[in-house]
Amino acid sequence: MDFGNEFEGTHVIVTGALGVVGRWLAEGFGKAGAKLCLTDTDERALEALAAELGAEGSFGVACDLRDATAIDALVAEVGQRWGAADVLINNAGVYPSGFLLDTDAEDWDRILDINLRAVHLMTRGIATQMIRADRKGSVVNISSGAARKMRLTAAPYSLSKTALDRLTKGYGLELARYGIRVNALEPGFAAGSTASPLPDEHVKRVTAAMPLGRASSAEDVVAAAMYLTSEAASFVTGATLTVDGGNSIGSMDVYQDKKAPL
Repeated sequence: MDFGNEFEGTHVIVTGALGVVGRWLAEGFGKAGAKLCLTDTDERALEALAAELGAEGSFGVACDLRDATAIDALVAEVGQRWGAADVLINNAGVYPSGFLLDTDAEDWDRILDINLRAVHLMTRGIATQMIRADRKGSVVNISSGAARKMRLTAAPYSLSKTALDRLTKGYGLELARYGIRVNALEPGFAAGSTASPLPDEHVKRVTAAMPLGRASSAEDVVAAAMYLTSEAASFVTGATLTVDGGNSIGSMDVYQDKKAPL
């Protein structure tokens, strides 16, 4: 889909910008001419990425998304620099692997704090600025097929994404009167995370079992995010767009070739 110059000069926030999907999103919107606010934990890397990818006025801010005060400071800086953003992409998330019986209170709180609580706090702050500036903005929450398909050793993660889908609909309902749209994007499997690393054997097995036979690409994710934040989706809110090669609907790892294709 060709969006032309639609994102030229648009103010876009991406959380978790140094991760795999976050970097894809930053690069995609940056190439489209957007001004970027990139957040993660490494300030030098963020500033370098913002300078490399974004238009004049882009910046990076290190932010601990478990710290409500730090989130408030980030929101305040966005307001000071831009007045209000046009697009907020709540991408940051963690995917620790572990059985429920081995999940202690600290593990539980970390997953829910980053994957859910931080999304609420970021959306609340940035949406308030949009409303005050009469900005008809858009919020995209990066969800996962795990919201609908339970995963062994990832139950807290799945729970956080199920709750995120409900939070998306809740904000979509409340912010509709202000012309602010809120949607979720399920980008599918993308290996290479440093925050939640996965064994090579796991990556190979998951990829081989996908109905469309490959992992998500930058093009898949960016095109979907741009659609949700574009005028083409001006009548879409509270929705979840799944772009995962069929990974969330079923697996190809159990298969018997009993019949030739019709």
